[in-house]
Amino acid sequence: MGKIIAIANQKGGVGKTTTTINLAGCLGVLEYKTLVIDADPQANATSGLGLDPKNSRNMYDCIVSDLDPRELIVETSSPNLFIIPSNIDLVGAELEMINLPNREKMLRTALDKIKDDFDFILIDCSPSLGLITVNAITAADSVMIPVQCEFFALEGLSKLLNTIKIIQGRLNEDLEIEGILLTMYDTRLRLANQVVDEVKTHFQELVFDTVIHRNTTLSEASSYGNTIVMHDASSKGSVNYLNFAREILQKNNLTKIGNDDKKIEIDHEL
Repeated sequence: MGKIIAIANQKGGVGKTTTTINLAGCLGVLEYKTLVIDADPQANATSGLGLDPKNSRNMYDCIVSDLDPRELIVETSSPNLFIIPSNIDLVGAELEMINLPNREKMLRTALDKIKDDFDFILIDCSPSLGLITVNAITAADSVMIPVQCEFFALEGLSKLLNTIKIIQGRLNEDLEIEGILLTMYDTRLRLANQVVDEVKTHFQELVFDTVIHRNTTLSEASSYGNTIVMHDASSKGSVNYLNFAREILQKNNLTKIGNDDKKIEIDHEL
């Protein structure tokens, strides 16, 4: 049975989609069959994996029209990586779901049909705490929270954690926090180091060891509709996300990688 991880933070621009795409790509390269669920009407994960949102049946059909999710799965150019795309139609889904029974569990019902077909299912959530995001967190086994290494890093994080606590109490008692991922880290900035220290002080063991550095190649890869590991395997971004994928596997007891082999060293001349 696959593990479902929702990547969520209502603050925009923290690296949710970048993390979803590239973690999924690295898990695929490491031979774990992975599905990306694009639950954001902006459809950045869809276009970031080389699909045109306008030409795809999408999450709207799954949630509102009750279409079998197997009919929506699209294979990407990256090995072992699949996606259920999104498009702007998903904006209307929340309005249509308001008066439906069990409206918070519609995505969970859909994913129950395909959960056994994948090792990992990663849900890219929109930058909000609306009904679609609540559906994603309710359907998930755990929530991963990307946090940007900048001044307002902790802004709104308490609200998200409170939402997660409410969902644990009312909709998904088995929900866990997978961890907090620090993103867009710039070693040249003293502020970035202060943010890292502050987040680790507040959340301690919840913070992943891996930190994602600011890297222009990550944006470049998405513009080509590809994952960073397929676009430029030697880049700092690729090394970061491969390390992060290994850390996820270690945390879920899915690998026997020794501690000395857990991380790939970054060539600082890259």
